[in-house]
Amino acid sequence: MTATPQKKLLRGRVLSFTAEPLDHRDTDAYRYIEDGALLIEGGRIAAMGAYEDVAPQAAGVPVVDHRPHLLMPGFIDTHMHFPQVQVIASWGDQLLDWLNNYTFPEETRFFAPEHSAAMARRFYDLIVGHGTTTAVAFCSVHKTSAEAYFEEAARRDMRMIGGKVMMDRNAPDALRDTAQAGYDETKELIAKWHGRGRALYAVSPRFAITSTPEQLEMAGTLMAEHPECYMQTHLSENHDEIAFTKELYPDAPDYLGVYEKYGLLSDKALLGHAIHLEQREIDVMTSTGAKPVFCPTSNLFLGSGLFDDGGLRDSGITNAIATDIGAGTSYSMLQTLNEGYKILQLQGQKLHPLRAFHWITRGNAVALGLEDKIGTLEAGTEADVVVLNARATAAMELRMERAESLSEELFILQMLGDDRSVDQVYVAGKAQKSVPDQGYSPSVAA
Repeated sequence: MTATPQKKLLRGRVLSFTAEPLDHRDTDAYRYIEDGALLIEGGRIAAMGAYEDVAPQAAGVPVVDHRPHLLMPGFIDTHMHFPQVQVIASWGDQLLDWLNNYTFPEETRFFAPEHSAAMARRFYDLIVGHGTTTAVAFCSVHKTSAEAYFEEAARRDMRMIGGKVMMDRNAPDALRDTAQAGYDETKELIAKWHGRGRALYAVSPRFAITSTPEQLEMAGTLMAEHPECYMQTHLSENHDEIAFTKELYPDAPDYLGVYEKYGLLSDKALLGHAIHLEQREIDVMTSTGAKPVFCPTSNLFLGSGLFDDGGLRDSGITNAIATDIGAGTSYSMLQTLNEGYKILQLQGQKLHPLRAFHWITRGNAVALGLEDKIGTLEAGTEADVVVLNARATAAMELRMERAESLSEELFILQMLGDDRSVDQVYVAGKAQKSVPDQGYSPSVAA
């Protein structure tokens, strides 16, 4: 077998999921291999298993030894705002004031192609550096921002989902399209980008407050014409937002009823936040398969409220989880799990570390209907891999001296980890970071 740049063998401790584990006893839901290997060929995983079993299939293939670190599927972030990379950590308001004072002025800058392109490069550097290999993001209202977002994703061969926001009212003049322009530009972007390489498109009415009924009707038309696309928007994040929506749509039974009326709800619908829900809304999400998206760091930052993961799960709803940059306060899905754990604790709900890491890998892939492509390390899937170091900082190293199980190690990563714990990232099999060889030392037991 002749080695090529597209072929490599990764060695390390391998962790991948086949189902959602509630805790460490659900051993059928995950596969942990102490001395494991991934054979990567042509941007896909050709084989996963014990090193002694996979290595004979890889004669002449370069071996990258990541021991004692963990090899996991790349993280998946299901709700971000690409134009808000320079808004993160803006002090002091709740949702509507924060949008008007910080977000909208910043997003007006994305009309310029050169600015959009520069921000896209830095945005992708940040998410990849934090171990995220797939994200779903809102671009600005400008078609140029969506072009830059998808062009940079294509350059890096990343599995990315996004769309230009549609917003034709209650925003500055420089951030408004029209119902017809929003439709036309979205349709052009779908034709150009959806299914091109690894790109997928999301029809993106920002939220009911910034879209007229005519625009939401156009968004529904787009979804009827392109049912293979996603639909992303916001729902019930803040009490003032809900009250304003009810003023704008007085005939709707509730906030979700606005999107329901215009045919925007399906298993392709991603509903950011979904905190303050009425029972009818929960029932509609259950029947349509729409996915709420838990955004813990932004919910805390803006004082929005506590997401009821357990209650929604008990209703048969699949919840995604996300950073919500830039109201979210970290690009790290590890830190997103940290804050999510605390929000659930406040409600008497538990988040076992195995379920947490399933959530940001296969779990979010399931929410997107992409578990056959990303979110696991199964043979045939796309080779997006993150290498995690649970001893990346002095505090983590000290805590790891007492760790005795895989679950403990994962929880240390979840609570103390960030981009410093991301030792390497592979996107479609290609290494993204230049790191020195750390050498091998024994690791904790399973």
